[in-house]
Amino acid sequence: MAQSKDASASAQNYDAKTLAKKHRISVEDAGRILAEHGNDRKAADKAARRIAV
Repeated sequence: MAQSKDASASAQNYDAKTLAKKHRISVEDAGRILAEHGNDRKAADKAARRIAV
């Protein structure tokens, strides 16, 4: 059974620079989010949206 595009994307490592650029937050904030949520892309995106300007 083939994985969907979203499933394979969420399995990849999420780095602070990518998260920061996507949500227009600082790399430092993105780093803190990733330290807290690890590579859980959904949780990291949700946390980043909460602090995005």
